[in-house]
Amino acid sequence: MGSVRLPLLLLLLVCSPCLVPCSAARMTLVATAAGAPAPPIRAVNLGGWLLTEGWILPSLFDGIPNNDLLDGTQLQFRSVTQNRYLVADKGGGAAILADRVQASGWETFKLWRIDETTFNFRVFGNQFVGVNSTGGVVATATTPGPTETFQLVRRDGDKSRVRIRAPNGLFLQAKTMESVTADHGEDTDWGDDDPSVFVTNNVGRMQGEYQICNGYGIIKATQVLRNHWSTYITESDFNFIASSGLNAVRIPVGWWIASDPNPPLPFVGGSLQALDNAFSWAEKYNLGVIVDLHAAPGSQNPFEHSATRDGSQEWGTSDANIAQTVQVIDFLAERYANSPSLLAVELLNEPWAPGATLSSLKKYYQDGYKAVRQHTSTAYVIMSNRLNIADPTELLQFAGGFSGAVLDVHYYNLFDSKFNSLTVDQNIDFVRNNRSADLAAVTNQNGRPLTFGSGWPSGPCKVRQ
Repeated sequence: MGSVRLPLLLLLLVCSPCLVPCSAARMTLVATAAGAPAPPIRAVNLGGWLLTEGWILPSLFDGIPNNDLLDGTQLQFRSVTQNRYLVADKGGGAAILADRVQASGWETFKLWRIDETTFNFRVFGNQFVGVNSTGGVVATATTPGPTETFQLVRRDGDKSRVRIRAPNGLFLQAKTMESVTADHGEDTDWGDDDPSVFVTNNVGRMQGEYQICNGYGIIKATQVLRNHWSTYITESDFNFIASSGLNAVRIPVGWWIASDPNPPLPFVGGSLQALDNAFSWAEKYNLGVIVDLHAAPGSQNPFEHSATRDGSQEWGTSDANIAQTVQVIDFLAERYANSPSLLAVELLNEPWAPGATLSSLKKYYQDGYKAVRQHTSTAYVIMSNRLNIADPTELLQFAGGFSGAVLDVHYYNLFDSKFNSLTVDQNIDFVRNNRSADLAAVTNQNGRPLTFGSGWPSGPCKVRQ
């Protein structure tokens, strides 16, 4: 699908939990063109298909043993004898103590899953819990190894009550509030007088691509995901989308798709073939495709849909990382440049400030734009605004310097409870009326860059002609 140079194009993204019964992500993309000769673009986002987002289809995780203990799960441990929470003293870089009455960040441990019962524990300062040469429990390692690998043993009938087996085969115990050691024996009656027993609070979980792949393991994850990719979105969905008056789809993908069929662990191959199928169906039904790099190497935001392991955000911290991301864009642009359905390439979805710095983002967008233009002069190049910023216009002038560039801005209604009581029409009216000022602020009258804006009502919506 060739692009048409428009003087002004506003794209409005509307998210709903039930656009079509068998499709995911439930977003509709509605475009209005002011003075444009071309018809408006109306698209649906196929989230939860080639990139896992557990909230869209939680049942994908049902077959994982101990699926409440996936990578990135946040646990707090209360000693039953001290009635205090374990804490990484100073947030990390020092000893583990058992002296906190209440639990917050320093008292929260993020899991790195080795198998269904074996884990590394990452603390607030990003160090890993380990056992030193004298049996003391500390959080000083910057990378996990054998001395930072523990087993969680759960009590039968009460999964919240656990013991933590250390690398030396003994169990952690809170001897005092100031002394946590790895020297308790095997025997226990799980009573409140056992210093090796802890009660866990699970205060956060993640259900993204990393979690599903590492949770199942490569063999089972390959089976589960390939079945999902071949059944969740099918040709009939593309037919339905086209027959419903829509004319494009947005397809989120992860960076490892460029290494298909043998991506780096824990990711599994097969999503590239599904994307190839999507382009074939799009061509058959005259639909445009927006390929969206939703998960970049190192993760550009702390959310599960960036395929982060534990909420850490490391994208853009080095030139090598940016170059690796550009290679993914180059791969996608080259592969689909000759397809008449290639409408746009989105260089990155929702980079999060301040972790993703403005300087790194500009460097990447410039290099990513060049990579796309090496293969196509007609596809739009979408540049996402950072989330968690005060000034949504920070990229407006920069993006305006690139021909065919589109600035993607996201306005979320989904997570505001006030929208829950509104009807479908009231939600749509809010987006249409109240978001106009937001969109006007990020729209240049000369039409460069084009603006890609999004609003997210929480209620269901219908496909409308």
